Amino acid sequence: MSTLVIKDLHVEVGEKEILKGIDLTIQTGEVHAIMGPNGNGKSTLLSAIMGHPKYRVTQGSIELDGQDVLAMSVDERSRAGLFLGMQYPQEIPGITNSDFLKAAMNARLEKPISLFQFIRALDKNIAELDMDENLAHRYLNEGFSGGEKKRNEILQMKLLQPRFALLDEIDSGLDVDALRVVSEAINSMRNDHFGCVMVSHYERLFELVPPTHVHVLIKGQVVMSGGYELIEKIDQEGYEWIKELGYELESQEERKPIILENCGRKDNSYHG
Repeated sequence: MSTLVIKDLHVEVGEKEILKGIDLTIQTGEVHAIMGPNGNGKSTLLSAIMGHPKYRVTQGSIELDGQDVLAMSVDERSRAGLFLGMQYPQEIPGITNSDFLKAAMNARLEKPISLFQFIRALDKNIAELDMDENLAHRYLNEGFSGGEKKRNEILQMKLLQPRFALLDEIDSGLDVDALRVVSEAINSMRNDHFGCVMVSHYERLFELVPPTHVHVLIKGQVVMSGGYELIEKIDQEGYEWIKELGYELESQEERKPIILENCGRKDNSYHG
């Protein structure tokens, strides 16, 4: 069993503090749902865990089985077992999907995977995700539909077999059939060696992938944790009832895609 521990995490974007003291403990075998209005820090939390340089950690710690995650570069975090399924996967012309996937797998293996083993694993998972097999030979995400990009994120997750998957609105842009396929793929990963954090606004995803823990994030803080009853309450009443508990809601700003840019470089920001 592995444990991801987040303590008193404060994160800034530019000069604005977005996360204001997050405490979470996630173990393999668990699925944690993160809910909250737009603009309150859900995507910021996942990106900060994965090491996006846009998000500067000013206080707190993140540890994976006692290892200081904040001291790791993005590629080191991936090799340690963290995976981020992005809400807005980027198109990368010039690199085929299959070459990218094979290189990502080899980066986490002591011995490079053989071409035969890779093709067998790739074909098996493409079939399970009901993907067009030609997508493997096209440039990474270039010309993919929104649904194809999301399935491709799950394909990466299944091939890389991370200890912890951070899924940022993996259900957005999916039709009913695609959502079912993606949900089945996530459920197929569930075991004592896999943990998952899912950000979503919609109960439907959590009906298909039932979480073990639910957290409500408001203005950069986890204001409430519980079980599935929180998802049902939010689905029925929205977030206005949060005000009755003494919390003010952050104004909801228009969401903008997160651009990876130089996400793989080391960042020299203070990391507690």
